[in-house]
Amino acid sequence: MKEFKYLGKRVNKPSKQLDTFPKPKNITQVMFEGEELTCLCPVTGQPDFNTVIIEFEPDKLCLESKSLKLYLWSFRGEALFAEGLADIIVNDLFKVLKPNWCKVTLMQNIRGGLQLTAVAEKRR
Repeated sequence: MKEFKYLGKRVNKPSKQLDTFPKPKNITQVMFEGEELTCLCPVTGQPDFNTVIIEFEPDKLCLESKSLKLYLWSFRGEALFAEGLADIIVNDLFKVLKPNWCKVTLMQNIRGGLQLTAVAEKRR
């Protein structure tokens, strides 16, 4: 069995490394949803809180969830607009997974009465 960098190990810091494993035979789509994605507003420096939905159709690889949690944690101190963050995530996932398609939907918590949703997609 493949050795995972983080799974089953004590980890107390974020990481940009994403672990993968071979796709089981009958898996056609994978979706992750989380409400704890934070980054900093590039203008004010205040934290932005986001819900993220990650969907992809795996070709040969699936994504190990603990490494994804640590990866998403790594954005906590970065100053990014929601649109830029969605684009970075979809590009990083596409590079590692080489899926048939990948979609990242990022919904920023309401600020100033506005709801912002950014969607980034890549296809082969």
